[in-house]
Amino acid sequence: MLALAVQTGLRVTELTSLNCDDTTLGEGAAVRCEGKGRKQRTVPLDRPVQNLLGAWPNERAGRRFDRLFCTRTGRRLSRDAVAQRLSTHAQAAARACPSLLDKSIHPHVLRRSCAMSLLQAGVDTTVIALWLGHAGVRSTDAYVHADMTIKEKALVLTAPVTARPGRYQPSDKVLAFLDRL
Repeated sequence: MLALAVQTGLRVTELTSLNCDDTTLGEGAAVRCEGKGRKQRTVPLDRPVQNLLGAWPNERAGRRFDRLFCTRTGRRLSRDAVAQRLSTHAQAAARACPSLLDKSIHPHVLRRSCAMSLLQAGVDTTVIALWLGHAGVRSTDAYVHADMTIKEKALVLTAPVTARPGRYQPSDKVLAFLDRL
C-alpha cells in the first residue's frame, strides 16, 4: 500500500477506495482511481510496484470487486488506519535512519514525495499536475519552490561574467566613430 502511494501519489481516499480490478498489471501497467470532483485518472506503475501488487490479491484472496486494501472484515480502511500503518513503518525505518525521528510523517507526505521525485527527475510541472490529479498547474508550484536542486542549478547558470569590474571607458576611436553618426 505504501509503495503504491509513493509511486502514484494517490490521495489517501483514492488509495483506500481502490478495488482489486482497478489495477492493470503487465504491458501498460497502471492504476485507475477516482479523485476529487469524481475526476477519473490513470497512473502508470513501475515494475517493483507491479510485482508487489501482483502477489497481493492472491495473498489476501481478493476478488475483482473487493477492496484492494481493507480491514480484517473487508471494509474500507480509514485515514487513521493508513496513518497508523505508516507510523509503524516509519518507526521501524527510524531504527536504521535516526533522522526520521524528527520528522512528522503522515500519509500526505507520500504524495509529496512522489511529486518531488518526479520534479527532480525533470518531469514538467504540467505532467506532475496531471499525475497527481490537480485541478490546475498552480498547485504544483509549491514543489518547485521546495526543491533546492532546481535553485542550485539556476545559480550555476548565473555564474559571474569574466569581465573586469569597473565602469566602461570607451576609447577615443569609439568616441570619434559615435560623433560621426
